[in-house]
Amino acid sequence: MKSYNRLFPLFGFVAGIIFTMLIFISYTSKSTVLTKFFDLEQKIKSVNLDRTFDFAGEPVPLNEDTRERLDRELSVNAYWQSTTLLNLKMAYKHFPIVEKILKENGIPEDFKYLAVAESGFRNLTSSASAKGYWQFMKPAATEMGLEISDEVDERMHIEKSTKAACGYIKQMYKRFGSWTNVAGAYNVGPTSFARTLAEQKENSYYDINVNDETSRYLFRVIAIKEIVKNPQDFGYYLEDQHKYISHPNLKSVSVTSTIPSLADFAHEHGTTYRLLKYYNPWLTSTKLTVQTGKNYSIKVPEG
Repeated sequence: MKSYNRLFPLFGFVAGIIFTMLIFISYTSKSTVLTKFFDLEQKIKSVNLDRTFDFAGEPVPLNEDTRERLDRELSVNAYWQSTTLLNLKMAYKHFPIVEKILKENGIPEDFKYLAVAESGFRNLTSSASAKGYWQFMKPAATEMGLEISDEVDERMHIEKSTKAACGYIKQMYKRFGSWTNVAGAYNVGPTSFARTLAEQKENSYYDINVNDETSRYLFRVIAIKEIVKNPQDFGYYLEDQHKYISHPNLKSVSVTSTIPSLADFAHEHGTTYRLLKYYNPWLTSTKLTVQTGKNYSIKVPEG
C-alpha cells in the first residue's frame, strides 16, 4: 500500500504529460487544416474603367460620382457568378426574339439589357406586384394593351410584353428626350422621374439625386451589357451545349373556343401540362375561357 502511494504521483505526472501532448497534437492538426482551408488562391481584380461607356449610343459622363457608381455595378455583377452565368444562358434563348421586336419598333438594341436587369428573363413577381419579363405594373400593362385576368397574364408572354415595352419606351422618349432618361424613368416611373427632374432643376438621369435602387439602375444595365457582350473578358465561358435555346420545333395552335382543361389540351397535342405552361407561361389557370371573337395562339411541340 505504501509502495502504491509512492508511485501514484509519478503516474499522475506521466498522465498529465500525455494529456498535454494529445491536446497539443489535436490543436496543431486542426490549425494546419484551418490554415489549408483558408489558403485560397484567388485573383480578384478590379474592373478597368479606362475607356468610354454608353447606353443606346449616349455616352456615360464619367466623373467622381458616376465612375464609382459604374465601378460598383461592374464589380457586383462580374463577381456575382451564379446569377451572371444564368443571365448569360437566358440571354442566348431570348435575345433573338427581343432584338427582332426592338428593331421593328425603332428602339435601340441596348434596351434588351433592361429585361435582363428587370427579371433575368424569368417571370418574376416583385414586392410591388410588377410581373413578367419586363416587370410591368398592372396599370401600365393594361394601358399598353396587355391582357390581365384570372386566366391570362400577358406580362409573361415574351413577344407581347416586349411589344408593349416598346410602346411604353416610345412614350417616355417623347416625354424625356433621351434614352438614358427613359431607362431611369422605366425604373422609378415616369411621373416620379419627371417630378424629380423639375424639383432638382436638372435634365439628365446622371445629375439627379434619387433613391439607391434608381441611382444604381442604369449603371447596372450598362454593367450587364458589358458582361454579356464580352463574357470572356470577365472570366465567363459558355460552350454551345450549355447555352439555353428556344425549342426548335414549336408550332402555334390558334384557339377560338374555350378550353375547359388545359391538361387535356396538352395531352391532345402530345405534351404535358407542365411543358404547356413552360412554353406558355402567360396561361395562369387550369383552363382558358375564350370570349366570342377572341383568338389566342398557344405554343405546343410540333409532330
